[in-house]
Amino acid sequence: MQDLRWCIVFGLACLFGHVSAAYSPIREHAGATFFDRWAYYGNVDNTTWGNVTFQDKENATSRGLTFINGAGNAVIKVDNTTTILPAPLVNRDSIRLTSLDSYGVGSLIIIDAVHIPYGCSVWPSFWTYGIEEEWPAAGEIDIIEAINDMNHNQVALHTNRSAGCFQSPNVTQSGTTLEKDCGTDQGCIVAENKPNSFGPGFAQAGGGVYAVQIESSGINSWFFGRAELPDNLKSATSSSAMDISTWGLPTAAYPTAGCNIDHFFPPQNLVLLTTLCGVWAGVPSIYSSTCHTPTNSCVNDNIIGSGANYANAYWEIRYIRAYQSDTAAASLVPSSALPSPPSPTNSNVVVVVTTSTIVTPPSPSPTTTSSAALLHPQASFGILTFVFLLFTTALML
Repeated sequence: MQDLRWCIVFGLACLFGHVSAAYSPIREHAGATFFDRWAYYGNVDNTTWGNVTFQDKENATSRGLTFINGAGNAVIKVDNTTTILPAPLVNRDSIRLTSLDSYGVGSLIIIDAVHIPYGCSVWPSFWTYGIEEEWPAAGEIDIIEAINDMNHNQVALHTNRSAGCFQSPNVTQSGTTLEKDCGTDQGCIVAENKPNSFGPGFAQAGGGVYAVQIESSGINSWFFGRAELPDNLKSATSSSAMDISTWGLPTAAYPTAGCNIDHFFPPQNLVLLTTLCGVWAGVPSIYSSTCHTPTNSCVNDNIIGSGANYANAYWEIRYIRAYQSDTAAASLVPSSALPSPPSPTNSNVVVVVTTSTIVTPPSPSPTTTSSAALLHPQASFGILTFVFLLFTTALML
């Protein structure tokens, strides 16, 4: 009866979910063991059609494309030593890593990076995707993604076309929304407004921290430059809990009012890669917007020839940590229960799933807002009436 009374009194939380503030650590990739729980793709870029060949673990290690440096940080590089001769099709060697763990609703993912790949033709990304269905049916969250000589990061969600996932209007965030429909080819995009979120500015400022929170109430993403890190990120260790209540506005906010997170985002694998050119960075009109090279050709002016163009095309990462909400219960799903990720080297996938109640949001419309504090007047009246009836009923129990 007490559980029922709690749910009635706090009926909105039961129906619409809430943003958890406290998280406990469940996985760390750092130091000498950083690469232990990642699968190396070992194939050409057959997803974004970049001019790269992703190396398997043996080649990546022997050629120094993945290693731990003297500072104890993980380095993941594009080949910058090989001279490539002109040919109809040229690929430079690079790395794509996919985590052997997946994370469901109730998760917080944090990456602390000193350096992110940048430069003309360079397309780095740190993202998640659901392995239960063919992309993008199980969702994708782009945490870090930019190209060429862009000077800022972009966050995005991807879902099935016309599937009904949008970023709600009037969200409370610090970034600038560029696209609201998550079913478009580019996804629902938010551009970072803080300085030094990508490119040489990021490296010169000592890097920074990106984080994404996945909850039934919504998906939120933050960026902090090295000089503005919250105290709990400055002092964080692999065993310390994380409280996000002091982090302030997220860069990007995708509340469940516009997108049913439980439905569109089942457990997500982490992916870290760098491709070159391809269907975004290599499009001539996009390439020329930030890069001004002799022939305006992404391939001819960068990939072909000396590898010196890629001296800055590397990740240097202090850690990647995954956390679980203290309000969520975790369970492990055997790898045999899931389809294999789209990688010839991915195996033994362990999925960390957090349980939650699935909530169906209202249909997205121009009058539907995304903040719990900003409701359409008619909706506000109805909810207030509902809360009054719930409270009255609870007092009678």
